[in-house]
Amino acid sequence: MEDLRARLLGPEPRSLRRSDRAAWLGILLVTLVGGALRLWRLGYPDRLVFDETYYVKQAWSLRLYGHEREIREGVEDPNAFFTNGTFDIWDDVPDLVVHPPVGKWMIALGEMLLGPESSAGWRLSSAVVGTLSILVLGRVAWHLWRNALLAVAAAALLAVDGHHYVQSRIGLLDIFVMWWALLAFLLLLLDREQARRRLAQRWGPWWERTRAEPVPTNPVRRWLRWWGPGLGVRWWRLAAGLSLGLCIGTKWSGLFFLAVFGLMTVWWDIGARRAAGAPGWFTGGVVRDGIPAFLSMVPVALVTYVASWAGWFATDGGWKRGWAAQNPADPGSVAALVPDPLRSLWAYHAEMMTFHVGLQNEHAWKSNPWSWSVQWRPTLFYAEWPTRGEKGCEAASCVEYIASLGNLFVWWGATVGLLVVAFLWLLGRDWRAGAALSGVVAGWFPWFLYQTRTIYSFYAVAFAPWLVLVVVCCLALVLGPADAPPRRRRWGAVAVVVYLVLAVAWFAWYLPVHTAQVIPRGEWQLRLWFDFWT
Repeated sequence: MEDLRARLLGPEPRSLRRSDRAAWLGILLVTLVGGALRLWRLGYPDRLVFDETYYVKQAWSLRLYGHEREIREGVEDPNAFFTNGTFDIWDDVPDLVVHPPVGKWMIALGEMLLGPESSAGWRLSSAVVGTLSILVLGRVAWHLWRNALLAVAAAALLAVDGHHYVQSRIGLLDIFVMWWALLAFLLLLLDREQARRRLAQRWGPWWERTRAEPVPTNPVRRWLRWWGPGLGVRWWRLAAGLSLGLCIGTKWSGLFFLAVFGLMTVWWDIGARRAAGAPGWFTGGVVRDGIPAFLSMVPVALVTYVASWAGWFATDGGWKRGWAAQNPADPGSVAALVPDPLRSLWAYHAEMMTFHVGLQNEHAWKSNPWSWSVQWRPTLFYAEWPTRGEKGCEAASCVEYIASLGNLFVWWGATVGLLVVAFLWLLGRDWRAGAALSGVVAGWFPWFLYQTRTIYSFYAVAFAPWLVLVVVCCLALVLGPADAPPRRRRWGAVAVVVYLVLAVAWFAWYLPVHTAQVIPRGEWQLRLWFDFWT
C-alpha cells in the first residue's frame, strides 16, 4: 500500500513542507510585485481605448438596466460623454450584444467601486484577476512539479509577460476567460490529488474484500469487481464545473476549455486505476469516473451559464426578451414544453452564433492564429504621437504606445518548447506535459477552424498561462530530476534563474510601450523591431 501511495501521489507531503513554504513565499512576493505593476498608472489613458468602447459602456448599462441598451440617437460622441461623467446616453431600445454577460458584470464591479467615470474603475477588475492569476499559476506549477523554484518561475514568467500585462490593464473580456479557465484548471489538479488519495486509501480494503468473495455471476457486479473502488463525490470537480460555466458565460470560447479539461480529468482517473492495478482500468475509468465527471461538470456549467443571464431574465427590455411571446410554439410540440424565457434566449443565441460565424471585415490589427505564438501581429490598443513640448516630449517627436507584445522568453520559448513538451507527453507519458498542453489545445487550436473570420492576437491571452507552463516544463528538464547529483541540480538552478532574469530584463525594457509612457520616437523604434509589430 505504501508503494501504491507513492506511485499515485509522489513524495509524502511532510517531506515537502519546507519547499512548499518557500514556494508560497516566492509566489506571494511575485504576485505583490506583479499586482503593483498592474495597478501603476492604471487609469491612463483616461479615455476608452480599443474595444473598451463596447464592453465598458455595456457593463454600466447592465448595472443600470440589467441588460444592454443602444446609445440614444443624437449622441454623436458617446465615448466623450461617458468619459466626462455624462451617463444619460442610452435609449430604451435593447442592443444586440454578441458575448454573454459575465465578463461585463466583472467590469461593472470595478465601475461600482471607483465610479463609472473613473478610467481606473473600468480596468480594476482586469487588474485584480490579472494579479490573482499570477498567484494561481504559481500554485498550479507547484502541484505539477512540487518544486519551489519552478513554481516561482511560473508565477514570475506570467507576471512579466507583456501580453498578459497589457490585458490586465484594459477593460476587455479575454482576461476573464483566462481567469476562469485557469481557476478551473487548479481545481481539477486539486481533484486529481484528492481522487488519488482516496484510491490509495480504499484500494487495500477493497482488494481484501474482493479476494475473500467468490467471483459474482451478475455481470454488473463482476464489472465493478474489475474496475476498482468508487471515489465518492468529487467536490473540487463540481467547483471546476462552476468556474467553467462562468468562463463560457464570459465568451463562448470557454466551451473548448470545458471539453478539453473534461477529457483530461477522466484521463487522469484512467491513469490512476491503471497505476493501482485494476484489471478493467480503462472501462472502469470511463464508466465509473467518466460518467460522474460528465454529470458533475457539464450540467453544473450549463446551469451556471444560464444563471449568468439573470439580469436579462429579470427585466423585460433585453434583446429578444419577448421573442417567444411573439412566436408561440406549436401546440403539442417539444418546443411548447420549454418555458418562454428559455425559448427567447435560444433564439437570441442563434442570432449571436450567426454573427460570430459570419464576422468577416478588414481590420488593421487582425491576425491569423498561426502567427500568435511567435507574436507576428500584436494588437495595438492605443497610440499617440506628441511632438516637442506636448505631454512632456523633449525630442522632435515622441510616441505613446500600448501594444500587447508578449515577452519573447515566454512566447518564442513556448513555440520551441511545444515540440519538446509534445514529445514528453506522447513518448515519455509525462502527465505534466499533457496538462501544460491541455490549455494550449483548448485556447488556441479551435481558432484554426476559423481561417476566414476576423480575429485578433489578443484572444491568445486565454491560453498564455499554459504557454508559461510549457516553458516551465522545459526549465524542469534544465533543472534536472530530484534525484540528480547536487552539482547537476545547482547548475540547472543557475540556468533557470538566468532565464528568469533575462525575461524580467526584457519586460523592463518594453514596459514603456505597454503603459503609454512618452518616449522619443527613436527609442520606440529600438523596441518595435519589425514592421508587423507597428
